[in-house]
Amino acid sequence: MADQSPSPTVDSDLQTVVVPDVGEGVAEVEIVDWLMAVGDSVDRNGAVVELMTDKATVEVPAPFAGELVEVAAAVGDTITVGSPLFVMRVGSGESRPELAPAATDAATATQTPPETEPSANGHRAPIEQAGPDTGQAANQWFGGPARSTKPDKPKATPALRRRAKDLGVDLREVDPTGPNQRVTHDDLDRFIASRQGGRTSATVAAAPPQARTGSSEQKVVGLRRKISQQMVAATSTIPHITYVDEIDVTALEDLRKQLNDENQHRPEVPRLTLLPFLIRAMVNAIVDHPHLNSHLIDGDPDGGPDVLKTFEAVHVGIATQTDNGLIVPVVRHAEAHTVWSAASSLAEVTAATRAGTALAAELSGSTITVTSLGALGGIVTTPVINKPEVAIVGVNKIVTRPVWVDGEFVPRKIMNLSSSFDHRVVDGWDAAQFVQAIRRQLEQPALLFIDPIV
Repeated sequence: MADQSPSPTVDSDLQTVVVPDVGEGVAEVEIVDWLMAVGDSVDRNGAVVELMTDKATVEVPAPFAGELVEVAAAVGDTITVGSPLFVMRVGSGESRPELAPAATDAATATQTPPETEPSANGHRAPIEQAGPDTGQAANQWFGGPARSTKPDKPKATPALRRRAKDLGVDLREVDPTGPNQRVTHDDLDRFIASRQGGRTSATVAAAPPQARTGSSEQKVVGLRRKISQQMVAATSTIPHITYVDEIDVTALEDLRKQLNDENQHRPEVPRLTLLPFLIRAMVNAIVDHPHLNSHLIDGDPDGGPDVLKTFEAVHVGIATQTDNGLIVPVVRHAEAHTVWSAASSLAEVTAATRAGTALAAELSGSTITVTSLGALGGIVTTPVINKPEVAIVGVNKIVTRPVWVDGEFVPRKIMNLSSSFDHRVVDGWDAAQFVQAIRRQLEQPALLFIDPIV
């Protein structure tokens, strides 16, 4: 066997970190953002790069302290699990991790079992290190000598970078106070306030308008790319039918207010919004319309038939707006929830999603989805189905309108449901019956608490 030990002239402090195994069945990831620049000093467990899979975004921390020497790909690139991700030079005095033996090339390198390290967003991402390597090997893998691809780049989340760009702020001018010298939203707010220097809105408004001629370009990467791909797949392969119905939620809103008032001094009892009641109504309506709680799995390209997979469990996706885009966490087994437990589960998964700490299992597996714009819900929407599901229920805003009741106009709280269905599975008649079953329960809330006859 050939001697594979490094040459005496090799810088053996160069160590390669590969793309970790971030979940069962995940073969490749997208580079969302490099949180450190080549040449930066990195603390052990300091976040180096954000990766996105089909289910979640994870941060990869440095397995040891040192200097970031080389990166494998640019933002927006897709690379495979197990391939080289970045190269670091171990810091002086740093205890180096146990590494796999060197191999003849990257493709056949033996890797050590993954070591899990906590990332900044609460996930535990496995980190793998390739064996001791040479500077020449790193150049061979990454196509040239080490060079800085993002010089002087401050540490900040992608959402914060977009916000700063929209405001015309150079983040290098903002003093960071976050962990590991990361710029936070509060840092940006303080910088903006100091830059305005006491100018009032009146003085700003008095300034003459200026013509604008510039433009900007930004790669559509990360979550926005995933959303784009999902929307294209859904709208190009699913023939949508949208059905809108008007619902009088006056009695429901009175009940909701009464329950919240009675429990306002009990912190263990969740505050009820409309959505837990809607989830309960959907579960009851699905008893008579089980095919709406399904996935339509496309047949093979050679002409094999599509397959409709209908579920007994009702896992309700909740379309949730975050700083990074629209994500759909899941309230699992809604059929086993009360309105109170549904409210708790809903609040938990949506809060974790907005904070970026939701687990991959909380972001997948929905069988039917609810989307709501809250007070911005408008009159009518045409929601796009969350493929491969076959139905999505959309909530519009509640407004008070005069309604003719028993010979006179009375104020009633009215809300529209705008729901879309896969016309390959759901006919217009079925769609209308399903929504009207939901409407009957929301208009007579007592029906929500009566078990349906099965």
